[in-house]
Amino acid sequence: MGQVLAKRRTVLIVEDDLDLRHLTAALLADEQLETIECESAEAALATMLMRGRDIDMIFADVRLPGAMDGIDLAWEVKLRWPLLPVVLTSGHPCDRAGDLPAGVDYMPKPWRPLNLLIVAEEALASAR
Repeated sequence: MGQVLAKRRTVLIVEDDLDLRHLTAALLADEQLETIECESAEAALATMLMRGRDIDMIFADVRLPGAMDGIDLAWEVKLRWPLLPVVLTSGHPCDRAGDLPAGVDYMPKPWRPLNLLIVAEEALASAR
């Protein structure tokens, strides 16, 4: 009998800084996580509408280009997929931190690679 392979968990990374987005993806890939990268909240929402069942977590910057920011994205995601873990990050003071939906975590930049991995693992574990 063949062994059943466990589905690799997938993180949707939403970050407009290309280098930081690639770094985040590389760090998560080293932990055996699949990644999908988007540069805007609109692209992330479109990805979720097409592939929402494939996504296990969203890691998004607060400040993003376009009409929606990361907080707007978090609200849309939590309305449609309330159990999906969402972690927001920003290098600027989050003056809208009180506007975060329930169940959304916040991690200030600059973050350390180990901190990212810990936050991702905790968020993914809470969704199981």
